[in-house]
Amino acid sequence: MILAVVDDLLFLAKIRQTAELMGAPLEVIPPSEVEARAREKSVRAILLDLNLRERPATGILQALKGHPSTSSVPVWGFVSHVQGDLIARARAAGCDTILARSAFSRQLSEILEKMRGSIGGG
Repeated sequence: MILAVVDDLLFLAKIRQTAELMGAPLEVIPPSEVEARAREKSVRAILLDLNLRERPATGILQALKGHPSTSSVPVWGFVSHVQGDLIARARAAGCDTILARSAFSRQLSEILEKMRGSIGGG
């Protein structure tokens, strides 16, 4: 299972549509649930909008990477390329991969394919 923590509805629609077309197992969850859900054995990766409005993504990253049962779950973050300070904070908090929104959008199929492959084909 791939968890998506995204509150930008337009961007979320693109992620959902791409995952559906590819048959990638995606579940959209609110930021308040990510730490608990990430502990489930079926979770193989997390897509995290670093511009969350509900709560700071860096706090989510620190909680995930600081807990033994979730520290190894890969987190792919995306953000506006002009937000260098946020990128640096996310990297320091342990985000595994950080992409500009435009690059993330362009590479979404490949990203989901990698994640789906790590799950064992769906």
